[in-house]
Amino acid sequence: MGRHAAYSNASARWLPWLVALSVFVVVALVLVLVPGRDPDPQQAVSSSTAPVTTESSRRQPPTTTAPTTPTPAPPPTPAAEPTVTLAFAGDVHFTGRTRSLLDDPGTAFGPIAQTLAAADLAMVNLESAITERGREEPKQFHFRAPPVALDALTAAGIDVASLANNHAVDYGPVGLEDTLAAARSGRLPVVGVGPDAAAAYAPYRTSVRGVSLAFFGVSQVPDRTYNAWTATDGSPGIASTADQQRLIDGVRAASEAGDVTVVYVHWGIEGDACPTEDMRDLARALADAGADIVVGTHAHLLLGAGWLGAGPAYVAYGLGNFLWWRSQAFSDDTGVLTLTVQGGGVVAAEFTPALIQEDGRPQPVTGPSVADLVSAFGALRDCTTLRRAR
Repeated sequence: MGRHAAYSNASARWLPWLVALSVFVVVALVLVLVPGRDPDPQQAVSSSTAPVTTESSRRQPPTTTAPTTPTPAPPPTPAAEPTVTLAFAGDVHFTGRTRSLLDDPGTAFGPIAQTLAAADLAMVNLESAITERGREEPKQFHFRAPPVALDALTAAGIDVASLANNHAVDYGPVGLEDTLAAARSGRLPVVGVGPDAAAAYAPYRTSVRGVSLAFFGVSQVPDRTYNAWTATDGSPGIASTADQQRLIDGVRAASEAGDVTVVYVHWGIEGDACPTEDMRDLARALADAGADIVVGTHAHLLLGAGWLGAGPAYVAYGLGNFLWWRSQAFSDDTGVLTLTVQGGGVVAAEFTPALIQEDGRPQPVTGPSVADLVSAFGALRDCTTLRRAR
């Protein structure tokens, strides 16, 4: 019994160790035989409800989105340069049958005033002394009108007038004194005449929608006024090509200052429908100096108009009589030339035909005749070498 008791006691002492060893062996076999198991004991006893993570999902790098480069905004569309419209018409005076039109200066020009006023600026040649005094100069024809003539021009939508012509000093020094006083009155800007050369050759400068403009007036007609009354540094008179360099210098200065530069010229031969060589030469000289627009009168006829050479300058050699003292003074055909200016030059031209009526006023043409008269005006370009389009 003692031996059995001793054996029993020994077995009891080793039994816990054997159980522990058995558990260790079983756990070790499980760890070795089941691949992919984490030997971490905490993982071994993790709940069976935990999500399963596969080998491939653990080894793939996290998906990332590459930063996007923002698409640059398109550059802003530059604003279009402003346009300005300039209307030009021919010779005007209030003598003979047109004198009574000044009884009501507000209606002196009749319906054609609507065409003039529709433009941003309008210009004519006032072929007259502005006086009721003085002695006639030794010449055949003499034209004058009281200062209210300037009111009539303003009422018609005219913004500037040239007095550089062969009738501005028809009544001598007294008449010229009155003319200069009327010009100083401020009723209407006047160019081409002055108390000295500096004033006579100076432009009228203004601006429309930020576009600066300069208007000159000059005469090329070699008559009594040209020879006796061209302004000098010390004497009054008109601006003429007797001092052409002064004119050219002024045009160049205005152009270099950025002005749209306009020169209204009194030139040509009465009754001749084509420009003379002197006219062509002056137009080229003015364009070379920077003139953008050259318009003229004196021939009592409409002459051709268009762009000069390969450059941007626009030339209208003759706008004819406009509000005139007698009928059929070579022609009653007349009209208003409206030029559209943009970017420093003329981009479009439109001619509104009119006929001088018995009272001396230009009446706009309506109906089917309009197209024929516009076409006829365009055909006058044939003897000028001017271009129809820019």
